[in-house]
Amino acid sequence: MKRFALLLLSLVLMAGIMAGCSSSSSSGDEKPKDDSKDDEVVTLNLFQFKVEIADQLQEMIGEFEKEHPNIKVKLETVGGGADYGAALKAKFASGEQPDIFNNGGFKELELWKEHLADLSNEPWAEHVLPIGKVPMTDTDGKLYGMPVNLEGYGFIYNKDLFEEAGITEPPNTISELKDAAEKLKDKGITPFSAGYGEWWVIGQHLLNIPFAQQEDPVAFIEALYSGSEKITGNEKFKEFKEVLDTEINFGNENPLTTDYNTQVTLFASGKTAMLQQGNWTENMILEINPEINMGFLPIPLTDDEAAADRLPVGVPNNWVLNKNSEHLDEAKLFLDWMVSSETGKRYITEEFAFIPAFDNIEPNGLGPLGQHILEYSKEDKTIPWTWFRWPDGANKEFAAAIQEYAAGKIDYDTLVERFQASWDNLK
Repeated sequence: MKRFALLLLSLVLMAGIMAGCSSSSSSGDEKPKDDSKDDEVVTLNLFQFKVEIADQLQEMIGEFEKEHPNIKVKLETVGGGADYGAALKAKFASGEQPDIFNNGGFKELELWKEHLADLSNEPWAEHVLPIGKVPMTDTDGKLYGMPVNLEGYGFIYNKDLFEEAGITEPPNTISELKDAAEKLKDKGITPFSAGYGEWWVIGQHLLNIPFAQQEDPVAFIEALYSGSEKITGNEKFKEFKEVLDTEINFGNENPLTTDYNTQVTLFASGKTAMLQQGNWTENMILEINPEINMGFLPIPLTDDEAAADRLPVGVPNNWVLNKNSEHLDEAKLFLDWMVSSETGKRYITEEFAFIPAFDNIEPNGLGPLGQHILEYSKEDKTIPWTWFRWPDGANKEFAAAIQEYAAGKIDYDTLVERFQASWDNLK
């Protein structure tokens, strides 16, 4: 019995020693689990082109970084008069590939698809409006981009200057537009702020009008590729001459050297009555002139008001992710935060003055231009943005030809022939 008691005591002591060793090992000798990766700060490189929101976007990034201290976002903006597409290609060629960047969709999606992450299953994807998915959805139904916003453009007009010139009704047809321009000129007011120094203003946005006014714009463009349709001889391109001549003849001095900033500033400061631009200029205009009373006019080709009174509305660009990014998960988190957090949604609507392309974001805080685009969209008085379907580089060649026409170096028939030649050479 005594031997049994000693044996039992020995076992208890041994168990205590083993327990002590185990406890000592876990608290001291054994190295704790390496959680250093959780504390690692990663940097996302965001390369974007919307100069109008560069400051506000930087502020939003600051809010994101406060909530996610392990993620830093380095913002770089190239846009306005600079060529974002060329700058992006240079980034990839030099090995400085951004984690997050912009893509216009359609032809541009095809060009960059090999570099893009599939975003079809991201949590925000189910909230994208149907129009917002079209540019970045491939033939297999995969979604490769998140729409930045919805935008529209036309002739922004100063309502007070129109009233001063005795124009009581906003012009919606080409005849009414020319009549308004005459009245403004007679009153000593320069009708148009023409930024013909920017290729995208004329070779993309302005020239979109005859493409978008076709009975079926997509079918027309496909027929141009196949050769069964031509720009030369097309009725809409014949009609385009009237609006082009009206803007040139009633525009500011030296339109060919007028860049984006000058164009917008002329209008915002009250030196011109109309500006061919979009609602993305709203913040810049209001910073210069907070009291300006403005709205949108269509860019009409004819006197058929039902056809002419429409604004081009579309997705200007999309956020895309580099599928080879070392920090793809963090990049996905940033995109989701932008459109799901209250902070991100507030910046999109109130700070960026964007029309959201999501059904879970209320369009609060829109200014007069954004509100006008929204009204046209609700009334289904819109035409599409077609330039993303054009051959790569066509927009710049179109712009160069329009500049020659504006300078009086070629006549209109030659201009249209140049459009056709550029399409044929680049398709």
